[in-house]
Amino acid sequence: MTAQLLDGVGLAAQTLSRVSEGVSEFTVSAGRRPCLATVLVGDDPSSHVYVRMKVNRSQKVGIESRRIDLPETTSTSELVAVLDALSVDQTVDGILLQHPVPAHVDERAAFEAIDPGKDVDGVTRTSFAQMAFGEPGFRSATPGGIMRLLDAYDVEIAGASAVVIGRSPILGRPAGMLLLAADATVTFCHSHTRDVAEAVKGADIVIAAVGRPEFVRGEWIKEGAVVVDAGYNEGNIGDVEFEAARERASLITPVPGGVGPMTIAALLDQTLAAATNRTKTE
Repeated sequence: MTAQLLDGVGLAAQTLSRVSEGVSEFTVSAGRRPCLATVLVGDDPSSHVYVRMKVNRSQKVGIESRRIDLPETTSTSELVAVLDALSVDQTVDGILLQHPVPAHVDERAAFEAIDPGKDVDGVTRTSFAQMAFGEPGFRSATPGGIMRLLDAYDVEIAGASAVVIGRSPILGRPAGMLLLAADATVTFCHSHTRDVAEAVKGADIVIAAVGRPEFVRGEWIKEGAVVVDAGYNEGNIGDVEFEAARERASLITPVPGGVGPMTIAALLDQTLAAATNRTKTE
């Protein structure tokens, strides 16, 4: 068996085409373009690359992009003040705080300064609760993109055994909550899990989000399982031993070209939704 690839590039292109059409319609009806404000703290090279990609994609679909670059020395209170101002700014529809922030900044306090109605990256406690309870709201962009991929390929989630490797508040945990809301039986694995391999071997769906290159070995994968690699490590290497896993899985995401494009597509789709929601309440 050689797994079929979960093509995030193709699905993201379809999503962004639909977003572009929606942005055009919104612009005509509202008399303005949707606006996404991106806040970047510090000089981390990878973060600058990610922000540049998001800004470029925004512009391609017609979304106005407002970029705020803050110095590495920015304090928590200074960052919160910037996010508070964006939250009440009537010309801004969505807010993205690029993470990680510098170690001295309280990232959770910064996330919570974002108005949930503008939380298009799905990082606030409100968004997490909505995901956990299956209520309408903004999903964390990467887990939301993963769910869109699974849906596009008709992966049967209800009743499936799903293993999420990683428990970060913006990836692993919300991914597990979304799977649970879709009626999967979810197991979280993390640094204190005694036998990750054994947990993975019984999984119908595996979400790898641990941040360690090729941590998930191909031999762990159950025959016919669906494997989603949400990791990205130096050298275009994911968290899954790709070639070996592909020989056992039925569906698998490539790295790059799988989860990454869907993250940006989900972010921009939710920015359009945020703009549309705001016009309904004005």
